[in-house]
Amino acid sequence: MERPSYLSKYLFDWESLDVVIGGKSALDSKFFIGPMSDDEMVQKFLVGYGLDANDPVARAELFGNFQEALQFIRRYFLKEGNPDGVNAKIPNSIFMITDISDLFLMATGNREGLEREDTLWAEIILKVMHTILHVDKDLRSSYFTEIQTQIFDRFYKYLFREGDKLYFAVTKKSDRRVQLVEFETKSKKTRDSVIIKLLHKAENVAEELFDRVGVRIVTENRFDSLRVIKFLIENYVVIPHNIKPSRSTNSLIDLEAFKKRHANLIKYALRNDLSEEKFIETIERETSECRFREKYDDERNTHSLSAYQAIQFTCRHLIKYKNPFLQEFIELRKSAKEQKEAEISKKILSMDYSHIARDVRFFYPYEVQIVDKEAHQVNTEGEASHGEYKKQQIQTAQKRLFTPLIKHLNL
Repeated sequence: MERPSYLSKYLFDWESLDVVIGGKSALDSKFFIGPMSDDEMVQKFLVGYGLDANDPVARAELFGNFQEALQFIRRYFLKEGNPDGVNAKIPNSIFMITDISDLFLMATGNREGLEREDTLWAEIILKVMHTILHVDKDLRSSYFTEIQTQIFDRFYKYLFREGDKLYFAVTKKSDRRVQLVEFETKSKKTRDSVIIKLLHKAENVAEELFDRVGVRIVTENRFDSLRVIKFLIENYVVIPHNIKPSRSTNSLIDLEAFKKRHANLIKYALRNDLSEEKFIETIERETSECRFREKYDDERNTHSLSAYQAIQFTCRHLIKYKNPFLQEFIELRKSAKEQKEAEISKKILSMDYSHIARDVRFFYPYEVQIVDKEAHQVNTEGEASHGEYKKQQIQTAQKRLFTPLIKHLNL
């Protein structure tokens, strides 16, 4: 029976629909690139993506992303760069590409003489290129130095040293100070680290990375970890209203158990006129017993190993960036007014600068990690080490990208 011609109008691309409304990542769809039969369809896709396909600079940049993707794959996901990588080689057909349109057509199987392996490789490379593009086009990255300064300064203003001891305090002699073991700021993630992290995240968008800026606070004991949070809130270093709730985790202290013990201890202190020294001694002991009885399962981060213990939350800070160009341009206009007859002065004075932003304001996320020295030691040893964490990230990204190829090659 011949199929009615009108039915083609009502067929759906279920893979794309799952990505748009089903919560599935494009990186996990069966076909990363939809059907493309010729260069014209590739151009339309690139324009829809936001790239000017006719701009030679944009095309050169895209080809540069292609070359970077090849090197990245060889360095992290193949045995030639990583002992745990896939035992495969990028086929020569990929290295023969001189026009990026050919890579798209290869990914959809629309090139004569192609093997299924060529198509799978093209898809893998396009997924990495897509990730690289999101890293490059994050507008806020150009303000990163100012972002770090403004966020870290919020904490630095309350840090004091007394001999070899470090404290959080409003003033150096404050009786509400909290002693710290360490205060660390997170250095900027390397470009490769950002790409790897995005490749294993479902969102796969650079704006969704919340830990590019962060601080780690190590305290003497678990009770002091809670006192640090109290201090940060009371002094408006951390604003609870700007916390991202889905990013808050606590594997350090069973807070419900602590609340009950704390309430009982407050009553006990009132009834028995307990000294501050005795109260602190008791509550520190009580807090240390409020541990999770079962292994903490961090659903937010599948690479946080069960041995890892910490309090972590993500806050957002309103960054204020003053545009240095505007002030320089105003100074240039003043000079131009002094030489009004000069042709260059006339052009400068006729320029409309009302749309040049005087300053830029935007919220930027930063991560705070608080841990006591005992847990910190556990976190930095054995399977909970950062090296193991990064290794698992690479393995997850590798599995995500290469599973179809591994199955095809029976590796």
